[in-house]
Amino acid sequence: MSDANLRLRTLLGHRLFWPVAVLVAMLAANTIYRPGFLAVEVNNGHLYGTPVDILRLSAPLILVALGMTLVISTGGIDLSVGSTCAISGAIACLVISEAPDQNNLGTVFTALAMALGVALVLGAWNGVLVSIIGIQPIIATLILMVAGRGLAQLITEGQIITINSDPYRAIGLGHVLTLPLAIFVALGAALLIAAFTRRTALGMIVESVGGNREASRLAGIRSRRIVLLVYVVSAACAAIAGFMITANVSSADGNAAGLWVELDAILAVVIGGTSLAGGRFHLSGTILGALIIQTLTTSVYAMNISPQTALLFKAVVVIAVCLIQAPAFRAKFGRRRRGTPPPPAPSPQRQKEEAAPA
Repeated sequence: MSDANLRLRTLLGHRLFWPVAVLVAMLAANTIYRPGFLAVEVNNGHLYGTPVDILRLSAPLILVALGMTLVISTGGIDLSVGSTCAISGAIACLVISEAPDQNNLGTVFTALAMALGVALVLGAWNGVLVSIIGIQPIIATLILMVAGRGLAQLITEGQIITINSDPYRAIGLGHVLTLPLAIFVALGAALLIAAFTRRTALGMIVESVGGNREASRLAGIRSRRIVLLVYVVSAACAAIAGFMITANVSSADGNAAGLWVELDAILAVVIGGTSLAGGRFHLSGTILGALIIQTLTTSVYAMNISPQTALLFKAVVVIAVCLIQAPAFRAKFGRRRRGTPPPPAPSPQRQKEEAAPA
């Protein structure tokens, strides 16, 4: 095999190649369909344009997906992040709406602290159910997913809480250094999580718990504490995402805020190359996956695809992305394309001979 072919195979086998290729292809297709798709302009010292909107709108999903990555790396799942978004946004908006001065920074910080505190309690609740009581993660978080929507509706009394707070609105629509503040918040969260998981032993411990929890326990790792920690981090990320979602519209809707964001977050994690079985995780891949999903959503709206078929179109594209980056699928497809038959399965007699002790 020549060096060029070897480099090509290495590039194609890189875990980030296919997500990057799909993202570039989507941007190129949108540019062909609408030539001004990538245009960015400066207005009142702020950058505006579709690429900036994609980054801003993907910030809540990036936050939720980062927390979901840590949970999935331990072999778990968190279906309650959407409800946590709704609860945190509802609490923050409720506290601000009842304040005499909604633009007071102290009031906004108090509202954010109260909402974040409740979210941390909810995350700890999930962690206790999974790590200490031993309930399966999908069931434990499904409980809060359903009950959390009811709690959000209880907080808002079934109504949409509308606020008029410029400091709170800045979380979703504010700008810093010409770019939306939400982008810097998501970037800061990603760098903070990366610093703790890649610059310390925490990341390796998390991966070991997801790879084999019993073996990690026998090695002296307190796996229960690690599992509890990742669910708390996931809830914190979801709470900040809830602030962004409600700040974008200056209102809290307990029923619609964060609806189905948990599914998009799981898709972003899978597209980024993290296995649902647990073990190794890839934060950069998760961010790419979130950008792909948001770009796909923006593309659907830009191409005037009807809402009835938008979800189907989205599902088809996500399935295609997951297939083309699956090593087993690429290997099988490559053999068929070259006309090389798969190796024959060993005979039962050969299997018995190989299984017999020497």
